[in-house]
Amino acid sequence: MTTSTISERPTARGRSALRIGPLQLDTPVVLAPMAGITNTAFRRLCREFGAGLYVSEMITSRALVERTPETMRLITHHESETPRSIQLYGVDPTTVREAVTILVAEDRADHIDLNFGCPVPKVTRKGGGAALPWKLDLFRAIVENAVEAAGDVPLTIKMRKGIDPDHLTYLEAGRIAEGAGVASIALHARTASEFYSGQADWDAIATLKETIGSVPVLGNGDIWSGEDAVAMMEQTGCDGVVVGRGCLGRPWLFGDLAAAFAGSDERHHPSLADVAATFRRHAELLAEFFESEERGCRDIRKHVAWYFKGYPVGGDLRTRFALVESLDQLDELIASLPLDAPYPGADAEGPRGRAGTPKRPVLPENWLSSRSLDVQEATNLTEAELDTSGG
Repeated sequence: MTTSTISERPTARGRSALRIGPLQLDTPVVLAPMAGITNTAFRRLCREFGAGLYVSEMITSRALVERTPETMRLITHHESETPRSIQLYGVDPTTVREAVTILVAEDRADHIDLNFGCPVPKVTRKGGGAALPWKLDLFRAIVENAVEAAGDVPLTIKMRKGIDPDHLTYLEAGRIAEGAGVASIALHARTASEFYSGQADWDAIATLKETIGSVPVLGNGDIWSGEDAVAMMEQTGCDGVVVGRGCLGRPWLFGDLAAAFAGSDERHHPSLADVAATFRRHAELLAEFFESEERGCRDIRKHVAWYFKGYPVGGDLRTRFALVESLDQLDELIASLPLDAPYPGADAEGPRGRAGTPKRPVLPENWLSSRSLDVQEATNLTEAELDTSGG
């Protein structure tokens, strides 16, 4: 893939390494868990371009404890993946503890992350995800149980600022997590009410970093380039970055991030031929992951718009890519592309993925009336943990 030089700007020199418990990362970058995206295939592809910590899709703790076939497949890493990282989602301290125990006892992970940032209404309406840290006693119990069960395996958390601007939770949750012994804390600098809209509040990351003194703080939100990652660390003082939507259709972003933190001004500026080759590689890895060429080709369809953003690929071709059923068919479509088309510049960069629009979070009745969980809420909360993983 071609590279080119950009104008020099300040970099976070001397801060390129990140330690999370016993794990030493040469590049302070973490791939954010994304349902239906960060499976083994995508993680392997990203690793081919750069370094960092590559986290699995969200795994539901109940489904892991019940050992559903899909969940057991999702927690299986390729032999090339080191360190192995798994994110868990759960609402019951006992179930989360059991899930962590399984991962540790069966040597299935070198790092475990807990999700407290999901803004999806079907989760928050039952008190899960970004709504959960509002109940401080429940949050504390989950984190403490998980840390204890993890033992020597570093356990981290990822959260949002809170439910909405009037109900922020991140500072209290950060202090609780630090006290419980987590290995790092990541903050997506938006509230649940914002979803992915607007601009991430990097000032909140700086505030959390000032509040938390003994463990690394990682920032998440609006990192679309190596320059953005360096800027976040310099502006907030955070110890590393978490990258989500910025790498959709751009796994080479991790190469740019590694270069930026190393002080290099080289960036990937891929031609359409480069993009098509990476797209083909992604499809091949998906076919291997699903053990089905047909299923792998169905899954690659969702990535079409992300990969070809800004490139001269017309609507008809994009539609045909989005209906592809085999690798041979994919190869035929790639051969019909204007592969000599150069990197289009800014049109291929910037935001990608659905941002959503700000909206009032859906919460259980009277959820905000108390910071403690009552008996009825505890009973209803069990419905917040779906019995499936990866979505």
